[in-house]
Amino acid sequence: AQPHQSVEHVRGMLQRSGIHALPVVGPEGEPVGVVSTADLAADLKNGTPVSQIMTPDVKTVPAYNDVSIAARIMRKNRIHHVVVTHEKRVVGIISSYDLLQRQAQAEVVHSAELMIEAANAIRGYTIDDIRPHLYEKLDTEFLPETIPAYAATEVLRRLSDAHRDYVYKEATLNPTNPRDRAVDWETDVINKFKRDAALKTYSGVRDTPDGKSLFIASPIKITNEACLTCHSTASVAPATMIARYGTANGFGWQLGEIVGAQIVSVPMSVAVTNANNAFVTFMLSLCGVFIILYIALNLMLSRMILKPIHDMAVAADAVSTGDFDIEEFTENRKDEVGQLGVSFNRMRRSLQQAMKMIDS
Repeated sequence: AQPHQSVEHVRGMLQRSGIHALPVVGPEGEPVGVVSTADLAADLKNGTPVSQIMTPDVKTVPAYNDVSIAARIMRKNRIHHVVVTHEKRVVGIISSYDLLQRQAQAEVVHSAELMIEAANAIRGYTIDDIRPHLYEKLDTEFLPETIPAYAATEVLRRLSDAHRDYVYKEATLNPTNPRDRAVDWETDVINKFKRDAALKTYSGVRDTPDGKSLFIASPIKITNEACLTCHSTASVAPATMIARYGTANGFGWQLGEIVGAQIVSVPMSVAVTNANNAFVTFMLSLCGVFIILYIALNLMLSRMILKPIHDMAVAADAVSTGDFDIEEFTENRKDEVGQLGVSFNRMRRSLQQAMKMIDS
């Protein structure tokens, strides 16, 4: 927004964009203020320029800085928006809600990484401890449980029954089991690993019919020669496996080759829901703190200010009718109420002495 633009125009910009704040920029694109929906909530005259209601004290952070710097600025200054700049020109704005979303997304990614680590542990256990005991049976019966990818997929499928938002797949370009075949976007992820052998993890967001989905992937690289027993050529593969899956797929793998990717997909709605829950919890906690403070302040005000003044009002009313039997107020308080009590006692004694002189 620009300083001369009307509040109606800026309000429309916020509504169309579905956001709650805008940076206000000068002629060179430099930040001169921030305007939010809270600023526009007041009863403003039509045509009021945004420069009259914006917050002119702008806190900025360079675009190359880490988001933790923005969070620190918000905490230090107790604000909800920080303007992002590049070479002193505005390029964006970050809100406290954006930081909550980022934190929630980081937690989702961490959970997905744990699933991949669990899958790798299952793969290793299958190769080292399960397969040697069942290998001899492959001559008479093919046992998919001896295949690391199958074991990892099945275990994590059962885990997904309890955590339905998390979906694990060992997407492969040329799989033995057709269910593991990579679809178009998974193929792109695998090819990215093939182009960059140093890349260990890759994450992103993609559009799905059900909305945006977050994914994190790790490459499947052939590092164990035992894998080539089933995947080098059909001539050396177990006959029972050939009988089950045929000779068309799952062969031609080479040692050191990246053949697929472990992919965990999570709907972005999970991260958004977590962020919303964190925001609601924070706001409820903040409201709870304010309510407790309000009650505490009212109790303190009643005990330390209102009650003593009420007692003085009752005493003054009694003294005004000639009743001097009431006790004097304590004079051990050093604040303004205590000084008022001292003055009242002095006035009471003076009035009582004057009444005695009149009577005599």
